[in-house]
Amino acid sequence: MYKSEQLAHNLRLLIDNGTWPAHSKLPSLRQQAQSSGYSLMTVMNAYQELEAQGLIYAKEKSGYFVAEHLSTQVPQTYSVVSLNPKIEINSQVFKYLKSTQHQQIVPLGSAFPDHQLLCPSKLIQIMGQLARNRKNYEQSSNLPPGNFALRQLIAQRYCMQGITTDADDIVITSGCLDALNLSLQAITQPGDYILLQQTIFYGAWQAAERLGLKVITIPEHPQHGFDLEAFEQVIQSYPIKVCWFMLNAHNPIGFTVSDEIKYKIAKLLHQHQIHLIEDDVYEELFYGSKKPLPMKYFDQQNLVLHCSSFSKTLGAGFRVGWVYAGKFSEHIQHLQLMSTISANSLIQNALVEFLSHHHYEKHLRGLRRSLEKHKKQFYLYLKQHLPVGCEIFNYASGYFLWIKLPDHVNSIEIYEDLLEQHIGVTPSPLFNILQSQQHFLRINCSFEWHSDIAHALDQLSQSIQNHLKLRQITHSA
Repeated sequence: MYKSEQLAHNLRLLIDNGTWPAHSKLPSLRQQAQSSGYSLMTVMNAYQELEAQGLIYAKEKSGYFVAEHLSTQVPQTYSVVSLNPKIEINSQVFKYLKSTQHQQIVPLGSAFPDHQLLCPSKLIQIMGQLARNRKNYEQSSNLPPGNFALRQLIAQRYCMQGITTDADDIVITSGCLDALNLSLQAITQPGDYILLQQTIFYGAWQAAERLGLKVITIPEHPQHGFDLEAFEQVIQSYPIKVCWFMLNAHNPIGFTVSDEIKYKIAKLLHQHQIHLIEDDVYEELFYGSKKPLPMKYFDQQNLVLHCSSFSKTLGAGFRVGWVYAGKFSEHIQHLQLMSTISANSLIQNALVEFLSHHHYEKHLRGLRRSLEKHKKQFYLYLKQHLPVGCEIFNYASGYFLWIKLPDHVNSIEIYEDLLEQHIGVTPSPLFNILQSQQHFLRINCSFEWHSDIAHALDQLSQSIQNHLKLRQITHSA
């Protein structure tokens, strides 16, 4: 750990335990350097790290102050390990996605960031320039495993995180979901056991249903996000073929699992020779200065297939993803040629230009700042306006808030209420198939604050309040 990170960690403890309350003034940079023994530059870097995390704020000519504390709730352990031999969720997901497509819907249920933050003008300009040249539509050089120059650039990004990679390890796909589905299909046969987190992106449930797999789930840990003890119990008790986990900026809850736990997961995977498909589509949407490490970093035996995409950072129209496939590369390419064939050639070429000239990094910095700002606005408003009994899970990454509704308030009923008012939210049965876990909602917080957003959140609060009153009347009767 760098000195500035250590100092930032120590200072955060003082904020978390209330030694420094909200809006209290921090020691000046020089005072902090003298009392801590660190250099002035180290102190400045630590303060900037805390500022990036939203824990402190700067006043011109006045110094640094503690920000209003955004307490991070963590979900309670929901239940014991669950065996789900028969999955039936595809029709439910299809119905939900169709219901939220209308243009007049306030898209708080969308899986993508606000399009106003995406589709950077420089990338559009590059697309326009390349579109005039016929050779950029040439398909053969972009067939599986995909554009070589793009695979090289993606491999370089892995190497920057200390993950030894070259272009041959990468297969370009039509988005992250395509990468995840191809990876699962390459490893499993119908009837195999796979392990999922109990609350997980609905694409995992859909893939399991389509491939005829038996699903075992482990509950979220109330503090760490990932329940290591339950994980070890399952892999010792069942013939798990592969795991599908999201450990960075988890969708829908939002937590990022610590490096220490990731290391322990990797050791258990190696010990039991179990493969992991890692869904890391939100890897770039972290707050602060340090990008979280993927599980691939801790993988010493090529058991992890790491999947990601540009669609959450550049827009749904730029649906180009990839899988770090390793020894499964050729098998995945065969499967790809029988299904999606390849990602769009023009977009692959445009991404090469965009990434080569460092436009992507500049775009990402602006995107992260905007998402952090918008999510904080949503959180503060919801914290003030939601009825008593609601809990908000707020983490320093991504653009989702996960809301626990009061007991006995069903998220499907809230979703249906709001849909009649042209407001979209995502109910928890799409992420967790247990009947006992239907009282959660996912809210997309990526949008610039305006009156329509405030109105939509007010209607959400009112709908919850109405259902609470209805439950009270029914109970008293």
